[in-house]
Amino acid sequence: MLLAALASVVIASCYDGNTCRPLIGERIRLACIDAPELEGRRANPIPAKASRDYLRSLVLGRTDNLRRITTDRYGGTVGELFVGGTNVQQQMVRSGYAAICWKYADQWSWTR
Repeated sequence: MLLAALASVVIASCYDGNTCRPLIGERIRLACIDAPELEGRRANPIPAKASRDYLRSLVLGRTDNLRRITTDRYGGTVGELFVGGTNVQQQMVRSGYAAICWKYADQWSWTR
């Protein structure tokens, strides 16, 4: 997979444990992870809020590095987010606030 160069972004908000928005307003879905849902038929609000709050603690208001990979079916960006050289998706999984989305895991060396 050919990956784009890193771009600096400042994250303004996090909707849940795998979706956030930088100040410029695009929606970013974090690649290769699945976090608990806040709404819908698969909603699990208590762990979803904990996951969102943990993601916020990692990225909110900081200058983060975003590697844009593709767009999702809703037109949002799918990408990898890094804070101080740390892969945010990997940190979310390691901390237990998200799980690897195995459907796409073969694309990422950190999932092995």
